[in-house]
Amino acid sequence: MEILKQKILQKIENREIVAGVIGLGYVGLPLAVEKAKAGFKTIGFDIQQRKVEMVNTGHNYIGDVVDSDLELLVEKGLLSATTDFSFVQNVDFIAICVPTPLDKHQEPDIKYVRDAAMAIAKYLRKGTMVVLESTTYPGTTEELIRPILEKGSNLKCGEEFYLGFSPERVDPGNLIYKTKNTPKVVGAIGEDAKEVISAMYRAVLEGDIYTVSSPAIAEMEKILENTYRNINIGLINEIGRLCHEMEISVWEVIDAAKTKPYGFQAFYPGPGLGGHCIPLDPYYLTWKAREYGFHTTLIENSMVINDSQPEYCVERAMHILNRYKKAINGAKILMLGVAYKQDIDDYRESPAIKVIEELEKVGAEVSYYDPWVPEYYKNGRRVKGLKEIFPEMIEKFDLVMITTAHTNVDYGMIQKYAKIIFDTKNVMKNLKNRDNIEVL
Repeated sequence: MEILKQKILQKIENREIVAGVIGLGYVGLPLAVEKAKAGFKTIGFDIQQRKVEMVNTGHNYIGDVVDSDLELLVEKGLLSATTDFSFVQNVDFIAICVPTPLDKHQEPDIKYVRDAAMAIAKYLRKGTMVVLESTTYPGTTEELIRPILEKGSNLKCGEEFYLGFSPERVDPGNLIYKTKNTPKVVGAIGEDAKEVISAMYRAVLEGDIYTVSSPAIAEMEKILENTYRNINIGLINEIGRLCHEMEISVWEVIDAAKTKPYGFQAFYPGPGLGGHCIPLDPYYLTWKAREYGFHTTLIENSMVINDSQPEYCVERAMHILNRYKKAINGAKILMLGVAYKQDIDDYRESPAIKVIEELEKVGAEVSYYDPWVPEYYKNGRRVKGLKEIFPEMIEKFDLVMITTAHTNVDYGMIQKYAKIIFDTKNVMKNLKNRDNIEVL
């Protein structure tokens, strides 16, 4: 075991490791690019032929990846992609970065993780490092992946191959923290696995590598990060609803509270939660907790508040229209923004799309404009947005709802020509004329 470990550490130092990444999405492609930039020949694996073809022709489709970086790495032969998982037999390190959605019962759907593990097991060879990066419930690495890999490969974990969990920390659109410089947590099965997996990440990333005693610790740590945010956003959404009843500006309350230099972190209300982690991760934890007969009351209450926020926004829109003697049934509504956060093209779990669905349920005629998301797909349905907005168009809508705070929208023009505006993101806070603006 010591000889095998030292051999791997030497290969890492000499940049002789061949790296693999399964899943070339918002997590996987940036990670693959960083590995290749660090001098490791890298193979990306994905079941979508289109993504594979785009990578192999140097065409980028992820905002956090620099176009020229991808193109140059492909030209140099440091980065390639394939749908053929038999190439797993050529890699020394492989990261699993596949989706972990919820099923129709709001329970963990780990089929992509299971499928990835089974694909690896067929071709796993001695000395390979396998790391799960997909967010999941505590126990997945040891209870699900380890048995699949050991049974499928006839290799022993900790002796003949190394297994660990290192949660992704991708924040699309973040201008400061990217894959390269965000601190990384690593939990592995056995000290040798922890050492070699950490050494590999240190060779690739600039952020600190923080090791923990087991994969379950790292899995729970990731869930805690996002559940923390979920709970605090739930708190501020509920405070926002109360402030509205009391005719108090929750936005001004938050601005005042955050002047305290300790003990307070500002969170803001909105139309709901979006993205691939914060709306989903607490469900993974509450599902796992039931196995132990434990009820996560605080967490579940925050989820109820956040999940109902789109309906609350529609209720507010209904009351706003009523004050102008306009029924929401048949009202023409312009939605500004369907991305789940500002200045990105990611609409996964976007609350704005849920608001659109709720508005349509009550008979509203909804159009949307998003300079980052010209169209989106929901339940097999393709929805196209407006290509542009201009004064004559805006005047025709009964209500404008702002659901994403994109910075490349002319809000002054919108305020000038809109009949009524419902600003759920407080993006118009600096406009002086606010006669036709109502804030969440």
